[in-house]
Amino acid sequence: MSQLIHHSDKGCQYVSIRYTERLAEAGIEASVGSVGDSYDNAAAEALNKLYKKELIWRRGPWSGLDAVELATLEWVDWYNNTRLHSHCGDIPPVEYESTYYAELTTAPPTAGPAQPALH
Repeated sequence: MSQLIHHSDKGCQYVSIRYTERLAEAGIEASVGSVGDSYDNAAAEALNKLYKKELIWRRGPWSGLDAVELATLEWVDWYNNTRLHSHCGDIPPVEYESTYYAELTTAPPTAGPAQPALH
């Protein structure tokens, strides 16, 4: 069984002794980035920004939580299956991932280090 990990950016509430103790009591491992280092959560921050820009701010104001939840599910489906991503060569992530795994299973084994030619 994998353990639940709570990641934070080291805000004061996350490094308090009581908060850390409560995470441990609940069986949750704390993952705290170093001060001033946003590299460990940069991908999550970027995705959250896209989500807000492409969905929340564009289609709001919202009528309620149910509307946000349904729109979020639709956005995640669109993001993974339809939206073109420049990082993936301008194809959707699901297509990129399928191609990647197909190539892993069909790629010939490597020949190893090159051998010197015999004369």
